This record gives sequence, structure tokens and C-alpha cells, in this order.
Amino acid sequence: MSLAAKLPYDHPYAGGYPGLSSQALPTDADALGYLARVKAADGAGVETGVAVAVDAFFRDTKAAGVFSALKACCILAGARTLAGALVPVVGDAPTPNGFVSGDYSRTDGLGDPDGTSYLNSNRDNNADGQNDQHLAVFATSPSSDGKVLAGRGTFTDATTIFRVAGNTTLYFRNRSGSSGGIADAGTSTGLYGSSRNAAEQFFVRANKDTQTALVASTGAISGDVYIFDSNGYGAGVETDATIAFYSIGTSLSLEDLDTAVSDLITAIGEAL
Repeated sequence: MSLAAKLPYDHPYAGGYPGLSSQALPTDADALGYLARVKAADGAGVETGVAVAVDAFFRDTKAAGVFSALKACCILAGARTLAGALVPVVGDAPTPNGFVSGDYSRTDGLGDPDGTSYLNSNRDNNADGQNDQHLAVFATSPSSDGKVLAGRGTFTDATTIFRVAGNTTLYFRNRSGSSGGIADAGTSTGLYGSSRNAAEQFFVRANKDTQTALVASTGAISGDVYIFDSNGYGAGVETDATIAFYSIGTSLSLEDLDTAVSDLITAIGEAL
């Protein structure tokens, strides 16, 4: 890695010292705006390598046609501080409940090992159409069983990602009371997500596997979506997973989102 990659991206020599290898700078206008907001929250810009990784995420999601589906989204990695990590890519900033600065890792993301903290995304679960919604998180360490990784609701008209006690299956609800699941994915890492674009079914993804859940939509319960918990479950089910990204919004290709986020988190780790 060049020395330039360790410099803040807006440093005068961030593109490379004379005589040393250079590194491209971010060019996407939305990425530049996001990085400026993160800098304001952190008090300093991120390294060039992190900025380039973020720029690639913006460009890749736009090229794949999934960026417009992100209505509430945070990259919970890369920023210098927890405050910077809570700056939204799009949508409202989440409200942290219980997290402290020591819970944040620039490479791995945010997580409370005691499993008592959560984020309120401030995105209402019924803001998107009944048959047009996705919810996704990127976990860098898995959840204990009996815990909920994200969602709103419990068993009726719910959208949730969760593990039940004594089970390694990862379960998903999307506008439904019944679940779709991926066996043995609960102990995996990476993108977990569901996306519904039809009344009769929705798609689920974990462990690089996408499956179809033949579960009809029943409604869209109102109330903010939580990350690390599901709004409505009550205390005691907050996950102890570490999460480096989340997004909520309209339906999208889970495969394309997975590729873009996986590349982003890998590139951030390499830059730091």
C-alpha cells in the first residue's frame, strides 16, 4: 500500500507523493457529499483508500441499479469515529441506544458483545409499498441464537431477520407472519437480506445463497425499523453480532447489493 493510501483523501498529496505510486481519488458526487459529512462528524477526512472504497460502492450500486432502492442506509465501518459511522449514506441518521465508542471498529463495524444495544433507523416500516421492500445487514461476526438482527414487528405483518433459540437457520419475514429461512446461515457472515417485489413471495439471501420464500404478504406494520433488534420484540433479543452495513428501502437485487457491500468492506479492511 502506498503512503498516499494512508493520507486523508483531501490531503494535498493524497493522490501520491512525488516519486511514489499514486492512487485515484473519489469522483462520484454523492460519494463526495457523503465523505464530506463523515469528515464533519469525525473532525478529519478518512484515508484515501477508504474514500476510494466508498466511491466504488456508490458507483457500483448505481451501475447495478440498486442505489435508488436504498432509502435508509449506513456504512458502519471506515469512518474514524462512531459519530462518523452513523452518518447516513441516504435517509435519516439512526439514533443509537446503548452503544459506546468502544463498540465500534473501523474494519469490522459496530457491535455490542453484551447484546443490549440497538439502532433506531428512523425509517418507518410502512414507508415503502406492501409488496416493494428490502431489509439487509452485513454481519462481520454472526449472532447468537435466539436474537434478532433487524426489523419491525414480531409475528404479524413483520419484516425481520432473526435466529431462534437452538437453531442455526437464519429466518426472514417480509411483510408477513410466516418466515423464509436459509439453513445453517445463522453462523455465517456477510450479507443477510430479504427483498419482496410480489404479493405471493419474497427472496432471501445469506451465505452467498439466494432462495425464494413462497410466503404471501399480509401487511406493512407501521413503526421505525431497528437494527440489532426488531422494534416490537421487547428487551432481551438484541443481537450480539457485529454489523458493518445496513439498508432499508424498496425491492432490489440482493446479489448485486451483496457484491457491492462485500467489495466495500473488503476494500476498507485493506485500506486500514
